[in-house]
Amino acid sequence: ALADVAKGNETVEYACSLPQLAQGKIMEVSRGVMCQDRRDPLGVVACIVPFNFPFMVPMWTTPIALVMGNCVVLKPSEKVPLTMRRVAELMIEAGFPPGVFNMVNGGVDSVNEIIDHPDVKAVTFVGSSPVADIVATRCRNLNKRCTALGGAKNHLIALPDCELESAARDIVVSFAGCAGQRCMAASVLLLVGGDGDDFSSNNGQVLLGKVVEMAAALKPGTEPGQMGPVIDANSKSKILSYINASEESGAEILLDGRGWQKEQSGGEWIGPTIIKHKNSSDKAVKEEIFGPVLSVVSVKTWQEAIAIENSNPFGNAACIYTSSGSHANWFTSRFRASMLGVNIGIPVPREPFSFGGLYGTKSKYGDMDITGDGAMEFFSNRIKVSSRWPAPKAPEYTTGQGSGAAVMNGVNGTTDHANFNGRI
Repeated sequence: ALADVAKGNETVEYACSLPQLAQGKIMEVSRGVMCQDRRDPLGVVACIVPFNFPFMVPMWTTPIALVMGNCVVLKPSEKVPLTMRRVAELMIEAGFPPGVFNMVNGGVDSVNEIIDHPDVKAVTFVGSSPVADIVATRCRNLNKRCTALGGAKNHLIALPDCELESAARDIVVSFAGCAGQRCMAASVLLLVGGDGDDFSSNNGQVLLGKVVEMAAALKPGTEPGQMGPVIDANSKSKILSYINASEESGAEILLDGRGWQKEQSGGEWIGPTIIKHKNSSDKAVKEEIFGPVLSVVSVKTWQEAIAIENSNPFGNAACIYTSSGSHANWFTSRFRASMLGVNIGIPVPREPFSFGGLYGTKSKYGDMDITGDGAMEFFSNRIKVSSRWPAPKAPEYTTGQGSGAAVMNGVNGTTDHANFNGRI
């Protein structure tokens, strides 16, 4: 929760700098002709946010939308509505004018009413891919601006030359942090360089052994070094179904977190789970699970690893673990995702860089990114103004042959052929 607030405040800090960053341009594009642009607010914009980060995700959009001059209608997740209610109370205390920031609670009907309202000019959404598609399509049918971020299936690729200790630690944080319920969580680990059951047989297996050891050391709870429960019973049931199906299909459960549900009370608990697959076409390797489950597949070549990553329908994030810059460049130029990491398993870009999945995948529908300069563009209309003012008749503004010479004449009476002032 503290990290949720800290990351949200990063966007608040960025938004405070927008008066300097959002300045328009002005230039003389032809003699006597000036072009300038400015950013005008859209009016009322809506932000529909998920449960997993009840402060950070609203702060991806709300501060930028407000500073760009808009009024905001926020629809928080019905599962966690109180965080942003407290933020709204603080906004009132800070002196926000009535109607500038608004909240609407509810479910599907509330979302549909927000999208359909004629005063709402743009909509942002973060959630699952099926709902992101529905939201974006509904907005498109109304010719409304929309960015809708969906799910993910993020791949980590580990080369034999990676630094084992730091890579293992980063992999565990990536797949088990926040109980794996974040769109940037790792869900597939591809070990390049052979296979083997003995964890000491090659670097890939040594790395896997370290990952299993570190993940097994996690304890249930909310303190540092612990992992909390998943959001609800439906989520737990879905996660368990993927683990059970993998086991039934012949995959090996290297670390089984299903026992946590029997050992804990007061929440929906699943411990970190690591599955070693024989087939990269298993459902757990292909589909979004949204839980603390890591699917591991061993491959022999870089090309095989890239082919598996490229074949998944999502396009949110990917990471390469290596000690070689040229190796990293090879992979980052071939990944089919928009947020890439080199030895960073959760490659979230910080402002001014913007957050968003890859166009044409199930991770992103609609327009632009949701933070940084992408949001600055999304929450404003860029207005362009071209202007020309008639030249004064005063003699000191004329050149060439006497006081009556045309202003379009240049120095010493020559004609400026690039000057289209007043001409077609």
